[in-house]
Amino acid sequence: MTAPQGVTYAAAGVDTHAGDKAVELMKDAVRATHGPQVLGGVGGFAGLYDASALVGYRRPLLATSTDGVGTKVAIAQALDIHDTIGFDLVGMVVDDIVVVGAKPLFMTDYIACGRVVPERIAGIVRGIAAACEVAGTALVGGETAEHPGLLGPDEYDVAGAATGVVEADALLGPDRVRAGDVLVALGSSGLHSNGYSLVRKVIEIAGWGLERHVPDLGRTLGEELLVPTRVYATDCLALVERSAGGVHAFSHVTGGGLAANVARVLPAGLVADVERGSWVLPPVFEMVRTLGQVPWGDLESTLNLGVGMVAIVAPEAVDGVLAHAAELGLPAWELGAVRDLDPLRDVAGDSELVTGTKGVQAGAVRMAGSYRTA
Repeated sequence: MTAPQGVTYAAAGVDTHAGDKAVELMKDAVRATHGPQVLGGVGGFAGLYDASALVGYRRPLLATSTDGVGTKVAIAQALDIHDTIGFDLVGMVVDDIVVVGAKPLFMTDYIACGRVVPERIAGIVRGIAAACEVAGTALVGGETAEHPGLLGPDEYDVAGAATGVVEADALLGPDRVRAGDVLVALGSSGLHSNGYSLVRKVIEIAGWGLERHVPDLGRTLGEELLVPTRVYATDCLALVERSAGGVHAFSHVTGGGLAANVARVLPAGLVADVERGSWVLPPVFEMVRTLGQVPWGDLESTLNLGVGMVAIVAPEAVDGVLAHAAELGLPAWELGAVRDLDPLRDVAGDSELVTGTKGVQAGAVRMAGSYRTA
């Protein structure tokens, strides 16, 4: 059977002219993230970044990370609001880099969609660019791919990758952590971008619409679910600089929850005791739990529960880190402390002890006490 005459790429569902229009609509926002280190303009085959500054490093280590927004994009699509999830993307990517003390230098993004709607694509990229400005990161390139037949006309997914640099002797991580160090929590802005499959299933079963006003939240359900991820990169780097070596490690609390992610940045033989009662659970997390009758264990291993980043700090530096966080407008509090593993107390199979997560054989976290709710 022969194809009908006159079949075009547009007839197959791909509109290259719409892609060109999207670039025109977004290019000013992208350029706003460019400093003198970025060469060339928007639309090139490759983004160029002048790495001359690395010559001043004694031993520069490049750090890289890639991630996506996940099923939170379904909320953006349902509400037809697309200029906020860029913060979710940038936060998920650059804040993994800052964990090792690296300054994020540049980022690229990738958007796959069923149909290019220029205004929608430009809105997504404007959000990414705005978040890059907050993170001090150049958005040097990206790609929009139209996948008709694979994605619905109004469906899309977003991913990105970033590269940063850290001086080798300034590298943060498990090698610096010692017994006696203190865990300082940095508050999240809400759900961030993890656990939305659980959250969406809960509201689906409950039959709640996104337009529903929730008194405990002070806004509609949709508004709460679309609150952008807090981007910590600039603030974390400032905390490191101000602490003069007092910050030993960071943990970015994403998939797996608080305990699993903190355990990843502890050396074997150390345990962090986390006191659940050291903060008040933000209302959205209690809403998810009660509405879906979600077990505490499942909630704790899925959502950030109000802690988006953890700094592991030398005890003598804690007061300074808390004071500087306050100056930055960043909610922060003491979450717990690090100690040596006790073979009699910290035994395998204890439901309160989390270890061996993400394939990393490192330290452990013991959760203690009960959460406080508003």
